[in-house]
Amino acid sequence: MLVEYQMPLTSRRADVVLAGINPNTGRDQLVVVELKQWTQATVCGEDQSVVQVAGTGNRPKLHPVIQARGYCEYLADFLSAVNGQSGAVHGVVYLYNATDSEILDLYAIEDDRVQLFSKSRRLQFLDYLRTQFASVPGKPAAERLLRSPVRASKSLLKVARAEIRNRGQFVLIDRQRLAYELVLQAVREAMNSDRKKVVVISGGPGSGKSVIALSLLAELSSQGYRTLHATGSKAFTEVMRRVVAKGSAQTKSMFTYFNNFMTAKPNEIDVLLCDEAHRIRETSANRFSRSAERTGRLQLDELIAAARVPVFLLDEHQAVRPGETGTVHRIRERASALGLAVQQVDLDAQFRFGGSDAYTEWVLRLLGLDKEELAPRLWSGGDSFTVTAAQSPYELESLLRAKLAEGFSARMTAGFCWEWSAPVGDTLVADVRIGDWARPWTVKGDRPIGDAPASALWAALPGGFDQVGTVYTAQGFEYDWNGVIFGPDLVYREGRLVTVPAASRDPAIRSIGGAHADRLIRNTYRVLLTRAMVGTVIYSTDPETQAYFTSLIAASR
Repeated sequence: MLVEYQMPLTSRRADVVLAGINPNTGRDQLVVVELKQWTQATVCGEDQSVVQVAGTGNRPKLHPVIQARGYCEYLADFLSAVNGQSGAVHGVVYLYNATDSEILDLYAIEDDRVQLFSKSRRLQFLDYLRTQFASVPGKPAAERLLRSPVRASKSLLKVARAEIRNRGQFVLIDRQRLAYELVLQAVREAMNSDRKKVVVISGGPGSGKSVIALSLLAELSSQGYRTLHATGSKAFTEVMRRVVAKGSAQTKSMFTYFNNFMTAKPNEIDVLLCDEAHRIRETSANRFSRSAERTGRLQLDELIAAARVPVFLLDEHQAVRPGETGTVHRIRERASALGLAVQQVDLDAQFRFGGSDAYTEWVLRLLGLDKEELAPRLWSGGDSFTVTAAQSPYELESLLRAKLAEGFSARMTAGFCWEWSAPVGDTLVADVRIGDWARPWTVKGDRPIGDAPASALWAALPGGFDQVGTVYTAQGFEYDWNGVIFGPDLVYREGRLVTVPAASRDPAIRSIGGAHADRLIRNTYRVLLTRAMVGTVIYSTDPETQAYFTSLIAASR
């Protein structure tokens, strides 16, 4: 019996996992047990996947059977010990404080893999568990589970294309699945009542926002709803068009930008999935806009107006440019002004960093972004995620190249502290210079240069490793191994990290200065530090800062 079992590659935990031998097959058998102390629960309207629970403020919750089923699918997907066999993992939900009459609605969902029991059915619960296991010790099966290699992570781009075309590639668990179901519910309600509804999904790096968006795009499109996916990031949208939607003009048209709705008619589409919504700008007008389009209308208002159900997926700490105004408060404020209801879901887990909550907290404290203003601390290490301080840019690159040779994906990134030159003929300029080490930034434009892909495709195509990425090409993506070069815009002085906006080569940062620039620089490095699935390598061009990083990380070696 494994209590509080941490799911592979995520911070989520199952209450209990029972391990033993299947009496029919003689193979390892797992039963995931989800325990609920609820005393009363009912399903929400016609949608049986979402429930309301007495005593919890009637906030919507995911049906526990669907929650447990997600755990089962996730374990079958990622653990080599069960070889991807769905039949080797079952689930059970036990509401030990509720009687049948108090949760009667919950029995409406039937599932071959997951059983539901209340305290009224305690004896049947015990009988069920007995039927799952042979009368032999379960310890060897548990040990095989704990030692089981974890299958390679399903990164976004590896499965997004199949998700859009075939659906069912991503496994959504817990609040990811709740957010997904609430959007589907909002769409049905909006269509039936002819009333708009706004949905906000917030979460930190790796919490699954883009996975939810792509899953919804696939599902809603298959149901016949007019659905679009929009971002404010050229890199992210172009990768979706050229990699995920490759070969299908119709699918490419589903991926667009926030500023493409200036002239959209009200409710022109059914669902608008605004991914990376923290990048929403004050207005859509730019230097190319016609005078008739320079109305001053808020970009947020345009997005809300364009769809019956606008969905905003965001992380407020990933705003990295002046003028980016996408926040939960702002969205709620505009929706309220328009008389629209808002449904909000906060994602409380992440699926990068090997599921290490400790790394998420370590980054926030390191950069001075922790809400409680806690001081940075030593990196304690762990089996699930690796953090290393390289002692030179050569060492950083060498470590990452070794990971590439092992079959992992990897990228080098840096703060925007060097000029970014146009290519000379067909040669990129090695602008990022640290001593005698020099590498080019990503391509400056939409045309590949030699083996270097177009800037927007740097994170997705193999040739991208030989260039250094900025926050503008890295944001929204993930790779197994991540190298981060800290430039002179963030240095360690007198016991803390301080920003130096004048050292930035980003015109947007240099033009504002002050507290706003300070926040954006810290947010930039937060984005860069939170791209990795397996490990991060850090290096600073400033000797005092490098010594500080080394002291924080050395304890884990």
